[in-house]
Amino acid sequence: VMGLSGKDAYTLMLKGYPDLLNIEDMCAILQISTKTGYRLLHEGKIDCIKIGRKYCIPKIHLLAYLKICSCAVQ
Repeated sequence: VMGLSGKDAYTLMLKGYPDLLNIEDMCAILQISTKTGYRLLHEGKIDCIKIGRKYCIPKIHLLAYLKICSCAVQ
């Protein structure tokens, strides 16, 4: 995904998804298993918001993980 701007990546990869992704959406985008997806979240490689037992991943955090945008996500 090298050479894509954050806007292009958002348009091409994430347009049909909600602003807060669930684990299944995130794994579908990354084309990984849910086991791998949970591991990325537990290791802190992708920042997320946990509401009860549910993980919510803002799109911007996924772009930051993929190093597509130069945003500083805290």
